[in-house]
Amino acid sequence: MDQRTDPDLVAPERAALDQFLDYHRATLLSKTDGLGAEAMAARLPTSELTLAGLLKHLALVESSWIQERFLGRPEEEPWASAPWDDDRDWEFHTAVTDDPEELRELYRATCGRNRAALAGVDLDALSVGRDSEGRQWSLRWILLHLIEETARHNGHADLLREAIDGVVGE
Repeated sequence: MDQRTDPDLVAPERAALDQFLDYHRATLLSKTDGLGAEAMAARLPTSELTLAGLLKHLALVESSWIQERFLGRPEEEPWASAPWDDDRDWEFHTAVTDDPEELRELYRATCGRNRAALAGVDLDALSVGRDSEGRQWSLRWILLHLIEETARHNGHADLLREAIDGVVGE
């Protein structure tokens, strides 16, 4: 997954969605390449966001949407024991003390588990979980949401990485 591959210009819908999500997943990981703990915890003066926090947050987002909401599985660690009532942004705040390689591995493993769990599942399949009004999400909607959220945070990661060491690019 660390290797960024441009999505095919012509592909069936499911393949296109999977390729775009994998592209953005790999982009996020590339923004953390070669960075140690101090750089991963660096902030811009106007924000609390860090590259470490983005990795941990997107691992949470992936796990929450696929494992919990879509598949109906119980919350996994480290999320299950997190003190969400005390700190609703726990993943962002604690990531700065996490080992950078462990964060990268958490994200890789979460994405890999989700990729395997969704293999062959129809885009029109509905989630086990429901929203506050009792509505279900289609897998198509969830994948589009994950692409949107990951791409948006990649923009944040671009700014953070450039501020850390001047590295720019896709």
